[in-house]
Amino acid sequence: MQTLRKIFGYIKKEPMLPVAIAAALISLLITPPSARALRDIDWRTLATLFLMLTVLEGFKKENIFAPLLRLASKLRFSIGLALFLVFSVFFTSMFVTNDVSLIIFVPITIILFRAAGKEHYILPLLALENIAAVRGSLLTPFGSPQNLYIFGQSGVSALRFIRYMLPLCVISGVLLAVFIIFLFRRGPKERMDIPEDTFPSRLPAERRVHRVIYLLLFAAVIFMIVSRTEYWLYIAGALTVIILIFDIKVLLRCDYVLIVTFFCFFVFSSSVAANETVAGFLSKIIAGHEYVGSIAVSQVISNVPAAIVLYPFAVNRGALLYGLDSAGLVTIIGSLASVINYRIYVREYPGKGMSFIKTFTLISVIFFLIVALPGYFISQTPL
Repeated sequence: MQTLRKIFGYIKKEPMLPVAIAAALISLLITPPSARALRDIDWRTLATLFLMLTVLEGFKKENIFAPLLRLASKLRFSIGLALFLVFSVFFTSMFVTNDVSLIIFVPITIILFRAAGKEHYILPLLALENIAAVRGSLLTPFGSPQNLYIFGQSGVSALRFIRYMLPLCVISGVLLAVFIIFLFRRGPKERMDIPEDTFPSRLPAERRVHRVIYLLLFAAVIFMIVSRTEYWLYIAGALTVIILIFDIKVLLRCDYVLIVTFFCFFVFSSSVAANETVAGFLSKIIAGHEYVGSIAVSQVISNVPAAIVLYPFAVNRGALLYGLDSAGLVTIIGSLASVINYRIYVREYPGKGMSFIKTFTLISVIFFLIVALPGYFISQTPL
């Protein structure tokens, strides 16, 4: 009985992990393990995620976010700070991908609103930051993995791609501002009183070398993401060796549960895509229904694997792209960036995973219902 309680307690604390493991195991029954399935796993994303999570643990350890926290804390009204944080995610996601922007700004949001005694705003703000990451990143070819994949396959120019995605990006930005104003409608002039001791006023000089090294490691990871270098494996290996030599203890603080969750989802998607029966079924249902079909399939395998699975069967690439970039607004599984957001929250608030999912789903679905129809009509124009 005690063992069952522990199991159910862990599932309540980490609901995404058992779902991911179950999905991976079921997929292996559909398609037996093979060398091809192993090759199809997105090892680059897993390596990048591992390095980013580890480096940002180092950021927290060395208080590297302190200057950004001080800058944000100068915004004295809650609504002003919320606008700053949400739109920081919105714009940075265009350049450093949606998952990286969430990894940077979600912890800052939690720290500031918790320090000000306004924790009741944290969940809705994280949901809005998730929307900001999903909708901001859709503008550029490298804003998200699915954008990068379709951009590379389509052969269109970067300028054409950005012009095609611009209407959805603008609509989403305006709507995000409306949602934030509505959230703070009862107290638009509510002040943020953040204690001075929330972050150190001056960072210790003796830790300067550590901070510089972590900043250089962060820059290297960003380069690995943005450059799309084919030498990513060598860079990832070199950075891991540097961390092992420089600060091995920080490796123990990395969120390995999130990495295992991603790995299981990739196993699921690669196994499903390798099955000829499933592939044949997808070819029948997706052609001519790319927008709705990509949104639906993404709720099962998330939008990045869905992009890889569905692209060969798509006739209207623009509708497929619009659907994939809207899928993260429906459920937490629709975009793996949402899983990152969830993991950061439950590490700070263990046992409150369902509260996150409920708030996230409510706000995201409302947003989706507003943008889904314009997205459908705009997507009828070919990319």
